[in-house]
Amino acid sequence: MNEQNIEAPRRTPFIGALDRVLRAGRALGLVAPADLIKEHMLARAVEDTGLDDFGDDWFERPLDALLESIHSEARLNAAGDWAARQQFHHVLRDRLWTQMWFKRHPEILARPIPRPVVIVGPMRSGTTRLHRLLAADRRFAHLRSFETISPVPRPGFEDVLAGRKKDFRPKLASRIMKVARLANPRTLSIHPTGPYEPEEELGLLVASMWGMKHEAQWNVPGYGRWCEGEDATPAYRHMADLLRLIGWSQQESSLRPWILKTPQHMLDLPALLKVFPDARLIFSHRDPRAVVGSAASLAWNQTVIYSDHADPNRVGREWLRKSTLQVERMMESRRTLPIERFIDVQYADMERDWRGTMARVYRFLGLEMDSALPGMERYIRRSRALKRRPHRYSLSEFGLAEGEVLERMDRYIRRFDVSMEDAGDSAGSQRDRANQAV
Repeated sequence: MNEQNIEAPRRTPFIGALDRVLRAGRALGLVAPADLIKEHMLARAVEDTGLDDFGDDWFERPLDALLESIHSEARLNAAGDWAARQQFHHVLRDRLWTQMWFKRHPEILARPIPRPVVIVGPMRSGTTRLHRLLAADRRFAHLRSFETISPVPRPGFEDVLAGRKKDFRPKLASRIMKVARLANPRTLSIHPTGPYEPEEELGLLVASMWGMKHEAQWNVPGYGRWCEGEDATPAYRHMADLLRLIGWSQQESSLRPWILKTPQHMLDLPALLKVFPDARLIFSHRDPRAVVGSAASLAWNQTVIYSDHADPNRVGREWLRKSTLQVERMMESRRTLPIERFIDVQYADMERDWRGTMARVYRFLGLEMDSALPGMERYIRRSRALKRRPHRYSLSEFGLAEGEVLERMDRYIRRFDVSMEDAGDSAGSQRDRANQAV
């Protein structure tokens, strides 16, 4: 491959201006300090909602680890710690409202989650395309983007169900996405979306302060390694209960299987299968040079917003390590899986012939595909409109060499006969074309 030297993108002027305004506001006493202290954050959420039941207090363990890493490693700027404060408050308030809904409507927790279809693959391996193609089939249930941002309906949602008012969450999601695009105009090329687009359940794991979203957002390697040594089952149990709540809020039939996906499952397959024992798994595979380069790019474009000390070389090394760990854990977990429970899908096959590849997936699922094709084709057209420019990145901008990536991932490449991309399509001159993101 002819690796091009591409400089890591810089932070946008919008973030620089926001950071200066926040610093000035704090100096004048007009803006409160972030106060990222657990006891204070819990008390603020209780005061804001008038509720005091956060559910299973296991979430405090990852929260403690995350806060310790933020204080000791993240080196957040003023915009970063302000955003962290808002994010934590949002999650903690949602936990309180979650328990409120379970008490008001105990039937929610009785909803079954039969035979979910779970797409499992490393970041940037085409899982979003698989997910959204399947979500176009009305025989499956799926999350929408506003529901992964705000999984929990606000008090008074009964009026929404009765048609007396509109759900505020899509409008909130739209506002958040507009701000995200100001902070990082590359958002649409890295992961094109909209409030109603099918989306992964990563936000449901964040509800337990769990998962790689935090590592892709902040420099918190200590937190990441803490999570890697823990049993994720409590986070997945809470995720399942949030799916039940979302299904109830959608007035969705509990008989329709959910389509799920997030790269976090690569690390947590034992917990996933403990909570969803009848899950059917679709494993996606892609040239690791593209996986690592694109994952590092995604993480860089977030961390550079929240810290003035983001280092592209550190980001590259961490996501090479993390991507390697994902595939190693996935391979280990698959050893005991019955062969009829899973199917492997190559990114390159989806590129060459997505219809033929999806037909093979539908045979695995035991379903005919013809009725789903019109919806899939509409998604392909819509994704091209969403994705306005290519996502460009290289391994070299993150201090990585192709040979090192290939060496670290050699066992994975050989085990799954991963198709390698040519110089025009891999990490050196990457073009994640429409509907390929994540």
